[in-house]
Parts: sequence; structure tokens; C-alpha cells
Amino acid sequence: MKPKPKLTKNNFNVLTQAISLAARAHEGQYRKDNKTPYAAHVFRVCMTLRHVFGVENEKILAAAVLHDIIEDTDKDFDDIKERFGSDVAKWVALMSKDKRLPEEECETAYAKQLHSAPDEVKLIKLADIHDNLLDASSAVSDQLSKTVHKTSRYLKAIKQGSGASLQKAIQIVEVLIKRVK
Repeated sequence: MKPKPKLTKNNFNVLTQAISLAARAHEGQYRKDNKTPYAAHVFRVCMTLRHVFGVENEKILAAAVLHDIIEDTDKDFDDIKERFGSDVAKWVALMSKDKRLPEEECETAYAKQLHSAPDEVKLIKLADIHDNLLDASSAVSDQLSKTVHKTSRYLKAIKQGSGASLQKAIQIVEVLIKRVK
């Protein structure tokens, strides 16, 4: 992975633009509790990357805020590429499942996609897993069991072939999975 540029006043604009777009695009969507605005999830994923995993690269943080935008809104790859560049658009696309496929086929394809994804995408997915586990820890046991199963599958795909740069995030997620089981 390339050296991480510091988040400064000059490059913070990319992240604030991503936050604004995500808030507008996810307007009216809610988490599974039907109370929490969906945008809270993507903001927490960004905050997990920054404050738990120590990521300072503004393009990775912007992609984290936008990670569900292709999958869950009317925004597409070209919208992201035009505003944030090809790296961010590619990372967001790699975070998106192909929901046209039957569920099991979709999940298998997504795990393969994560396995071969660049470290930036894997970091975002680890932060996504982290937030989903925190949300699920207060869910009913069936929902918690389903979330732990899916996240364990994704974690296994991410771990295969991952380098040292992901080890801290992987360890944090593994500890969290054991805590919520």
C-alpha cells in the first residue's frame, strides 16, 4: 500500500463532499432498527477507519463514507468517479454486492471480490464489519447469529492473502466477533 497522506485542511474537502453526498443519497433510509438514519452507519465506518484503525488517507475515508452508495441508492460508478476520481469509484464499486444474483450466489461472489480486492477496500470492509457487529450486538439472537456468520465469511476472505498492513484491523475485528458471539 502507498504511503498514507496526512489529513490536512487542504485535502479535507474531499471528505466533506463525500459526507454531504452520502447524507443526501441515504436520506430516508434507516438501519434495521428502523430508528437510526442509515447515514449514521457510513459515518461510523469512516470514524472507525480514522479513530480505531488509524487511517488518515482522505480518499480511503471518502470511499468509506460512500461505501454503500452504489448498492443502496440511485448513484452509480460514474457519479462517484466524476466527483471523487477513479480510485474512490473503484473502491466503492468493490464494496458493492451484485444484488441481481440469488442471495447465496451473491454472497459467494462478494467474498471472492473481497479476497482479491486491494488493501484499501479490505480496510473499509473491516470497518464496515466492525460497525455491523456493534449494531448486531444488541439485536435478537437470530439476527446476531446471521451477522456473525456473514462477517466471519467476509473476514476469512479478507485474511487470505492479506499483508501486514491489515493485521491490526483484522485483530480488532476478530476480538469483537468473539465478544459479541
